[in-house]
Amino acid sequence: MAEITKSTFDPPQIIARTAKIALAALAFAAYFTGLTLPLMGPDEPRYAQVAREMFDRGDWITPTLGGSLWFEKPALLYWLEKVAYHIFGVNEFSARIGPAVFGIGIIFCLYLLGRSIGRGALFAAIAASTVGLIAFAHGASFDIILTLPITATLVAYYLHQNSKSPRGFLAAAYFFLGVGLLAKGLVGAIFPVGIIFFYHVVQWKRPTRSAFTSLIWGGFITLITAGVWYVPMYVEHGYYFIDQFFVQHHFQRFTSNKYQHPQSFIFFFWMLPVLALPWAPFAILELWKLFRSRFLRHDPQQNSGDDLGTFAAVWLLLPLFFFSFSGSKLPGYILPAVPAAVILAGLFAVRLDTAAWIRKLIPAAAALTLAASVLVIIFYLPGFAESDSVKAAIADANAQGFENAPVLGLHTVSHNAEFYAPGRLVRMPDGKQRRFLGAAEIKEYIVLYNGGKPVLVIVPREFLERLQAFDGLRTKVVHQTAEDVLVAASAAP
Repeated sequence: MAEITKSTFDPPQIIARTAKIALAALAFAAYFTGLTLPLMGPDEPRYAQVAREMFDRGDWITPTLGGSLWFEKPALLYWLEKVAYHIFGVNEFSARIGPAVFGIGIIFCLYLLGRSIGRGALFAAIAASTVGLIAFAHGASFDIILTLPITATLVAYYLHQNSKSPRGFLAAAYFFLGVGLLAKGLVGAIFPVGIIFFYHVVQWKRPTRSAFTSLIWGGFITLITAGVWYVPMYVEHGYYFIDQFFVQHHFQRFTSNKYQHPQSFIFFFWMLPVLALPWAPFAILELWKLFRSRFLRHDPQQNSGDDLGTFAAVWLLLPLFFFSFSGSKLPGYILPAVPAAVILAGLFAVRLDTAAWIRKLIPAAAALTLAASVLVIIFYLPGFAESDSVKAAIADANAQGFENAPVLGLHTVSHNAEFYAPGRLVRMPDGKQRRFLGAAEIKEYIVLYNGGKPVLVIVPREFLERLQAFDGLRTKVVHQTAEDVLVAASAAP
C-alpha cells in the first residue's frame, strides 16, 4: 500500500480528547434514539413481519409474508430481527436494533482504516455524523445491512496490503464477502470484487502475493459463510428459489422497472451527495484533487499519497455508475458508496493545503449534525411516524371492539399494515394483498366471506365519500391520517 506521505498529508491532530468523548456520546444518542417509533413506509413493516413469521415458526431458512413464500431478499436482516425478538420481544425496537448496530459497525470499520494513517478518530467522527448513515441505521431495511459487509470487506482487503499478518485481514475480507451475499444477494459480492479489480487496474499494480494465493482457501470461506442459507434454501425450494430470488429480484429489478421505482439517469448523482452531507463538499473536492493530480498534471510526485484516495474514488464511482443504469432506483441503493465519500472527506481534511480554519470546523460540524439528528428524531420524527403508520389506527380499532375484524384495502394496498394487523389482511391466491375496487366488492366480501360481520377498510381520503354514500354499507370512521382513513364497515340490512 502506498504510504500517505508528509508531502501531501500531515496535519496536526484535528479532534481533541474531550471532543472525542463528546462526539462518541452524541453518536450513541443519534444511532439509538428513536428505535421504538412506529414502523414507517412499506418496507419496514413487511421485513419485520417476515422475521416475525420465521420467529413464530422457529424457522431460520424460509422467509414468508402472510404465510406465502417471500424470496425478495436473503435472510440476514430477518436473522437479526429474529434474535432480537427472542431477547426484547416482538416490537419496533427489535426490528431496528440490528441496523443500528450495523451502522456502528460501519463507523468502527472506517475508524480502523483511519487509524492506519493515524486518523482513526477523524474518520470515525465524519462517518458517525454522515446523514445517510444516521438515517438508514434507523430503518429496518436491507441497505445498511449490505453496506457494513461491503465496507468491512474493502477495509480488510486494503489493510492487508501493509499488514504483518495479511492472511488475517484476507480471511476477514472473504468472510464479509460471504456476509454480503447473505445481506442482499449477488450485489454483496459484485461490488467488493469489482472495486478491488478496478482499483488495481487504475493503480496499475498487481495484488499482493498473499492475495493471489488466498483465492482458493478464501473462496471456501465465502462459500461456506453464504452457504449456511443458500444451500438449505435450494435444497428445500429448488429452481423456484433460483427463479424468484436471482431472476426476478436481481436481474429483472436491475434491467426493468418491474418494481415501479423509476428515476432519471442522474438520480444518484445528486442523491449520493445528499446522503454524504455535511461532508459531501470535502469528498467532491478531494475527488477533484485526485483527478487533477492523476490525469491533468501527470506528476508522479503528486500521487505518492493518493493510493487510499484512489481506492475510495473507485469505491464511490463503481456503485454510482452501476446503479445509474438500473431500471429501478431507490435512495438506499447508493448507500454502500457513502463510506467511500467519508474516506475522501477525511483525506481532504488531512491535506496540508486544506485551510486550518476548515479543520477546526470539523468537530463542531460533526457535533452539530449529531445533535440536530437527535433533535429531529425526538421532536419531529414521532409525528411523521404516527401519520405514516397504521399502528395508531389499528390500535384505535382494536379498542373499539374490532380486534378480530379483517382489514381490507379499498383502492389501495397497505404494506404498513403487515406488521400491525398480522393474519387479518385479505389476500389473493398468490399471497399478495387484495386491492378492492369499489364499495360493492367490500359488501360482497362481508356477506359471502366474513359471515356478515364488520370489517375494517383502509381507504384514501379521496374515496371516503364514495364509500360512505354507498347504500349497501353502514360505515364508521375509526381513525384518520393525512392520506388514509380507517373505516369500520358492515352490511346494511
